[in-house]
Amino acid sequence: MNILIVGAGAVGIGLATSVKSQGANISIFARGKTATAIKENGIERCGLFTHYRFDSKDINVYEDYESIKSDSFDYIFITSKTTANEEIAHNLNENKRILKENGKIIIFQNGFGNDEYYLKYFSKKEVFSARVITGFTRPQRNISEVTVYTEPILIGSLQHENPKCLQEIADMITNSGIRCELTNELDRYLWAKMLYNCALNPLGAILDVNYGKLTENEYSKQIMDNIIDEIFDVIKASGYSTLWNTANEYKEVFYSKLVPDTYGHYSSTHQDIQREIKTEIESLNGKVIELGEKNNVDVSTNRIIYNLIKSIENEFK
Repeated sequence: MNILIVGAGAVGIGLATSVKSQGANISIFARGKTATAIKENGIERCGLFTHYRFDSKDINVYEDYESIKSDSFDYIFITSKTTANEEIAHNLNENKRILKENGKIIIFQNGFGNDEYYLKYFSKKEVFSARVITGFTRPQRNISEVTVYTEPILIGSLQHENPKCLQEIADMITNSGIRCELTNELDRYLWAKMLYNCALNPLGAILDVNYGKLTENEYSKQIMDNIIDEIFDVIKASGYSTLWNTANEYKEVFYSKLVPDTYGHYSSTHQDIQREIKTEIESLNGKVIELGEKNNVDVSTNRIIYNLIKSIENEFK
């Protein structure tokens, strides 16, 4: 099996090492210092679960699509930041020849609706998505550390396609030590993640605090309550569902279980702001706003949070 990983960050390196450990032939699309680090030192997965390391001679690194042969890949994993989706989707369309007949694209990213970029060029039977809540960090450019595990990676389709064709991928990731399952209800689980990320990520970045601190301030707590209420209204109006029937049901779990379990965590949005790079706000609160406006739902709190993050980004060079 031949797999191309597009996005050589913590998740990309982690998944590349996982499936490589199960016999897959791995290629990674990377550039600059990251490409050099992988070419010189290979890739590694450490932290929780089994520790794997593979030499550079065992990994193909591509810095452009032109050097990739036709009919090379059975699967392409999209593990980049969501800000790169438009460019990646365009490039893959321009180089469709690299994907084998019946090849599949699997999107392992934050947010909701990222498949829409790829569905402009590929069919519903070719594009799948995943929910990843396993914590990956990248202590070095070629190393991924598994820091947190709470629930399995889930793979499915937001377009109601049967994901059974991806069982071999789920099995490989599971056999590497990180449990992975298929689901026919991916949207419900992605909205559960959206509720968590949209409430915590941007506000923690704006206020420069960890998740736990946000729940100890009555003012920030009120903002999060409003964000959650608006998202439930959007879910209902858009014809989706999630794991809780009402906003109040979710808040009870959010404040009693979900946030305490990750009290000291700083969001990826916070990390991006600190590094002065574009955040993934478009695929988080930005997606809530898009669906809210489409379905005539009040999303004013999400809009304010979105505008604040975009105002901060606007100052980046």
